[in-house]
Amino acid sequence: MTNEISTDPWLLGGDLPVHRIGYGAMQLAGPGVFGPPADEAAALAVLRRAVELGVDHIDTSDYYGPYVVNELIRRALHPYPADLVLVTKVGARRDGTGAWLPANSPAELRAAVHDNLRRLGLDRLDVVNLRMMGTSGPEEEPIAEQFTALAELREQGLIRHLGVSNATLTQLDEAAAIAPVVCVQNMFNIAARSDDDLVDACAARGVAYVPFFPLGGFQPLRHAAAELVARRHGATARQVALAWLLHRSPAILIIPGTSSVAHLEENLAAGRIALTAADLAELDTNG
Repeated sequence: MTNEISTDPWLLGGDLPVHRIGYGAMQLAGPGVFGPPADEAAALAVLRRAVELGVDHIDTSDYYGPYVVNELIRRALHPYPADLVLVTKVGARRDGTGAWLPANSPAELRAAVHDNLRRLGLDRLDVVNLRMMGTSGPEEEPIAEQFTALAELREQGLIRHLGVSNATLTQLDEAAAIAPVVCVQNMFNIAARSDDDLVDACAARGVAYVPFFPLGGFQPLRHAAAELVARRHGATARQVALAWLLHRSPAILIIPGTSSVAHLEENLAAGRIALTAADLAELDTNG
């Protein structure tokens, strides 16, 4: 753990510079990430404001909605700024009730990549994450067949870089033996730290670690020490939780999501919070 935040851009894949605070677009869909937003104009405004404020890394997926979020991104931002990195994921689908179902056969993965390309209006996707569908977190299962299918699309020029999501260290190694892996996207936050060792392994390998649900996701984060530290910094506990992630490892890129411009601006301001060694010790010992 360091008490200095790196302000240098992270080179995703060695050639895509991104700021360490990006934006996760999942919450732009309707309740349960299903259906259209209640306020479409507000959703478009969040995306445009994010780019205005310098966000150059947006995380999305065609199964958010489904299709809703990618279509909003295209409407709001296309033609895209030259420095904007769009990261998507494949490996799941939604049924008519909004349930999350696996869709990870090679044929389904190929179709999902083409769907993302079409709806985002792109000729090539910057990064595609293979999302495993473990129900209570990462589960050990072979992924070579699925990752090989994506690696072939990368060789065809449809994908620039590949990542894995909801993955174990064994799966990261399995994927990396097939094609370079530039990021791991797993659940990790100040109150849920089971991936501590994987965070450090990614940093050692120069692989970005991108925590999903950095603020607790569908169950809002509660952390008593973050509340106390926030008062000392004149900040919110949410901001302290995000700042903690940035301090945790220089390889961590955060993508907090919101459907509110005010919350977007609050999240981005977390990058200015310099936690002290005493703050970090308190955050690490008092949940």
